[in-house]
Amino acid sequence: MDSQSITQEFELSIEQAGERLDKALSSLYPDLSRSFFQKLIKDGHILVNGVPKKGNYHVNGGELLSVTIPKAQEIAILPENIPLDILYEDDDVLVVNKPKGMVVHPSAGHYTGTLVNAVMYHCQDSLSGINGEIRPGIVHRIDMDTTGALIVCKNDSAHVKIAEQIKEHSVTRRYLGIAKGVVKTDCGVVEGTIGRHPTDRKKMAVNVRGGKPAVTHYRVLERFKNHTLMEFTLETGRTHQIRVHMASIGHPLLGDSVYGNGKSPWNLQGQTLHAAVIGFLHPTSKAYLEIEAPLPQYFKSLLLKPL
Repeated sequence: MDSQSITQEFELSIEQAGERLDKALSSLYPDLSRSFFQKLIKDGHILVNGVPKKGNYHVNGGELLSVTIPKAQEIAILPENIPLDILYEDDDVLVVNKPKGMVVHPSAGHYTGTLVNAVMYHCQDSLSGINGEIRPGIVHRIDMDTTGALIVCKNDSAHVKIAEQIKEHSVTRRYLGIAKGVVKTDCGVVEGTIGRHPTDRKKMAVNVRGGKPAVTHYRVLERFKNHTLMEFTLETGRTHQIRVHMASIGHPLLGDSVYGNGKSPWNLQGQTLHAAVIGFLHPTSKAYLEIEAPLPQYFKSLLLKPL
């Protein structure tokens, strides 16, 4: 794991005027949390026009930010010999086909059996450390019960370059999902800010105060009697984006116990959603890579049933 800290400089846009410093930083690094930046601010790793600021600082727009992300701490999470379905691998990046039921990174109640545990074993000491002590290599994530393609970065340089593409919404991300009900329009766009639900903090919601812009394009692939097979393309990558957006238009994903009623005759484990394609510019060669993750068996079997 890279033991060196990384310092980057940014000029804040006028559009960010009035934002709290930690929020402005989280928009520059969409894969890192505001709490992470609050700690960096407290520890003096964030300079505004050359001067460290306190956490309640509101930006004016146009300031020069100097962001130092310190070297990763020694981690308590242990490598585990968990088989990985590897779709692509080189010295900079690893693309895996994440199975259903696997948590991406350790969190309360999930300290073993995660993708991080698995890639730590597979990659040994070759993983980026920008995300700190419990998320080595992780530059983006998908939900526990969502399957499919996910990028893991093997060094900090790759992490910064992939994160920049994610921030600019230039990464290609196409998903396949089964929605409840028959979607009438062949294609369309769902737009609506997404933020934390005002009363249920485990859920996200559309058009709530403080929400971030989110855009989901959809295309109908096949209509069944009571369900619709769909392809989704993301412009943004908000938490639970496809699930929240589809529920907001009255077509929650089949099996989604959070945003739908979750009832189905097939005893599904969570939402039927698969990250089928991911495309990005390679951090070293700059060549465009587009990698496809095959459908999991449960999904293929489901499509053969009377939907």
